[in-house]
Amino acid sequence: MNSMNLKRMTAAFMAAAMFFTVLAPMKPASAAADPISVNAKASILVEASSGKILYGSNIDESLPIASMAKVMTEYLVLEAVNEGKITWDQTYTPNEYTYSISQIRELSNVPLRKDGSYTVKELYEAMAIYSANGAAIALAEVVAGSESNFVKMMNDKAKELGLEDYHFVNATGLENKDLNGNHPDGTTEDDENMLSARDMAKLASSLIEDYPEILEVSSIPRKTFKEGTDMPNYNWMLKGLVYEYEGVDGLKTGSTNSAGSSFTATAEKNGMRVITVVMDADDGTGDLKSPRFKETKKLLDFAYNNYSVEELYPAGYQVKGKSSLPVVSGKEKEVQIETDKPMTIAMRNGEKENYKAKYIIDKKKLNENGELEAPFKEKEAVGKLAVDYTGEEKDYGFLSGTAGEVNVVTKESVEKANWFVLAMRGIGGFFAGLWDSVAQTVSGWFS
Repeated sequence: MNSMNLKRMTAAFMAAAMFFTVLAPMKPASAAADPISVNAKASILVEASSGKILYGSNIDESLPIASMAKVMTEYLVLEAVNEGKITWDQTYTPNEYTYSISQIRELSNVPLRKDGSYTVKELYEAMAIYSANGAAIALAEVVAGSESNFVKMMNDKAKELGLEDYHFVNATGLENKDLNGNHPDGTTEDDENMLSARDMAKLASSLIEDYPEILEVSSIPRKTFKEGTDMPNYNWMLKGLVYEYEGVDGLKTGSTNSAGSSFTATAEKNGMRVITVVMDADDGTGDLKSPRFKETKKLLDFAYNNYSVEELYPAGYQVKGKSSLPVVSGKEKEVQIETDKPMTIAMRNGEKENYKAKYIIDKKKLNENGELEAPFKEKEAVGKLAVDYTGEEKDYGFLSGTAGEVNVVTKESVEKANWFVLAMRGIGGFFAGLWDSVAQTVSGWFS
């Protein structure tokens, strides 16, 4: 074979190789950019104070949540206590429904006696520590009169808290088919509680922010119920338990055949509180307990090894070149604007310079000319300060649309100018316009 033919064959082979390389399937960019591999149908990691999502996978698909639904039950119980609608020492005697459910030991339960009398505090601890289902139904009846009424409250509260894709059907998180035909009105035997990972994190965040006392109970590793029942906490990441992790003090596990191994956790360490959710975690063993803790550990390690909460801008911060707004009908013609409090955000170590401030001015506050109308007071809210991320890491955004923002307010009050000042401004404006017109005409004569 001569050298010319050899060169031609080599060139043809290289062209073919390049052609098939182009056609070969490429690994999706999202998979390549995934900083951690969480073996779960859905997972999310959120820094609690700012609502910054540090990691997320399939966070908006609605999935079964099992006993993590009790987070909503806890919220409504604590709300009722704080509003004085019920008291901790208020007592409850089981009816046939709560009694029969509480006797099913295959489910998580403390067995209640038909002639027993139990305080709200005792039932609440049984639910929050041991995930007791009979106790959860009892609390629903105390708060709302019936579980059916309570389910309506659950869905109403979900809407109020800004959850987007929610479906609450009972107070326990059990599949309705496990309720022995006693499923709440308006639900079916095949129903179960459903949320997305994002909404589960929102719910947990609201509970911790509004009623931080939940952590005093959710962090108890073991307690004895009044009837002598031992109540070990199903959250095995608490201090002294098998998957102990520094800083973990809540929140709620969940497992059913459909929900798999699920867990909503919270931890505070190095001055930063995070919330994690894993839904249907799987380590290939078929175990419904351990996988949720193994996958949660990945999320917690990622957070505390790579992130910290930093102050980006102090209170009183002004965006350069956009530090004032024009004012109409006021004694002053403009007003300075600034942030009302510091902006802090969880960010990856060394990434601070990759966040840029921007104003989001509320157009409803301004007239059609973009002016703020006097009079108004000092600290009048006129918009928000938000940030854009300009770095190379994947930006997962915030838990909700308003998270990660601080108010922009007026620095001073501006009174309405009196009629004489406004009249003089009008006359001045008229003559200024007249003078401009004359000047343009004269300029035209000599052009």
